[in-house]
Amino acid sequence: MNDFPYAERFSVNRTLPESGRPRSDVLAEMRSMAQEEDAFWETGKVSGTMYCGDHEHYDFLADAFGMFAHVNALQRDMCPSQTKFEGEVIAMALDLMHADAVTDTEPAGLLTTGGTGSILHALVAYREHARETRGVTRPNFVKPETGHAAFDKGCHLFGIELRVAPVDPKTTLADVDAMAALIDDQTIAIMGSAGNYAYGTIDPIAELAALAAERGVGMHVDGCLGGFILPFAEDAGLDIPLFDFRVPGVTSISADTHKYGYAFKGSSTLLFRDKALRQAQYFHLLDWSGGKYMSPGMEGSRSGGLIASTWASMVSLGREGYREHAREIFATAAAMMDVVRSHPELRIMGDGTSGAPTFCFSFTSDEFEIYHLVDFLGPKGWRFNGQQYPNAIHMAVTRPQTRAGVVEQFTADLAEAIAYAKQKESSGEQAYAGAIYGGVAGGLDQATADFIVAVMDDMLDKQQSLPPA
Repeated sequence: MNDFPYAERFSVNRTLPESGRPRSDVLAEMRSMAQEEDAFWETGKVSGTMYCGDHEHYDFLADAFGMFAHVNALQRDMCPSQTKFEGEVIAMALDLMHADAVTDTEPAGLLTTGGTGSILHALVAYREHARETRGVTRPNFVKPETGHAAFDKGCHLFGIELRVAPVDPKTTLADVDAMAALIDDQTIAIMGSAGNYAYGTIDPIAELAALAAERGVGMHVDGCLGGFILPFAEDAGLDIPLFDFRVPGVTSISADTHKYGYAFKGSSTLLFRDKALRQAQYFHLLDWSGGKYMSPGMEGSRSGGLIASTWASMVSLGREGYREHAREIFATAAAMMDVVRSHPELRIMGDGTSGAPTFCFSFTSDEFEIYHLVDFLGPKGWRFNGQQYPNAIHMAVTRPQTRAGVVEQFTADLAEAIAYAKQKESSGEQAYAGAIYGGVAGGLDQATADFIVAVMDDMLDKQQSLPPA
């Protein structure tokens, strides 16, 4: 795959041009790229990534974004619209997570720049709150192995010891006893997923929350992936375990508006059972020469366009719109899982459990290397996300998969891919593909830090050394 195809067609800018280009030329070049890249996911063969896939909706959001694209949400006196938009997004998200069930504290929330942003803010809130209220000086955080890598990143950044518990290999769910064994007087919080990124399964949130309450620590529910679709599962006739503020002991929830909330990328919500927990991560600097400084989160300047378009997405769809999209996605995911189950060579991870996958599912094989399927299906336009330990691939079903003919194409292509995988396995050939977050990467050893560093350097720096077209 050529990661830099445009270098052969368009000029490469390694310095700021002396003279600007006509806007029409700039837009034409960008439009060409956008149309070609859209064609990749419009087939409905891409896992996750494009959760909405509706260009009319995107155009609507672009209009809303454009009205406030130049606005900095930091200056609320100049743009009180941002107070309205942000406050209502938080209120609507709290309502979706049944914050009305909380009677002993005042629920509150933050609007952040994505799932990682919500998780980082949660970790800071728990660290500071535990220091202020319990005197914790050596903070640790406990997660099941399936907890998102952003928790690892946040603990690394904020000086929090991360303790990782194994999951049940059959159910893929958090092992409550293993989590309990890692909690001590310096634990600030534990977490569970609804559902986790790898398998789409829902951890035993009620049991984990009861454990957290018993030990006097926080309980975060990572609903970044499922937070804006699972609330509509009951309407679709699905029976899933409770995971929101109706569960006593749940103290915070992250839910991404830029996934199944169908907002633009760079938008998520972090919701707290108690406003005191949110306040713990506020930052104040009162004696700076530039004036008294304060911010509710880590960012200073924030895009008014993103906040406005997130609000526009939510109020334009309403519960009815979200409910209908969720029904279609759940039905499509169920149909695709039935296709997988029809092949005895394949096994859906966590299938048949109380927290079984509903909209995102992962499958593996005990008969052949699962990445042989990726090698075959990739050239046909399918883009799965890869897992490891064990090797597996997942499909996060989004609206593009609900289009006519996609499930039928999956049925035909998967059958051919299995035959291919069996042939490759019998000949002893290794698969080229491997697991990397957000997609499936080439066959180099993904475990080596040097390789990962080289990949990131390549993404950021190679454009500087490309020859002109």
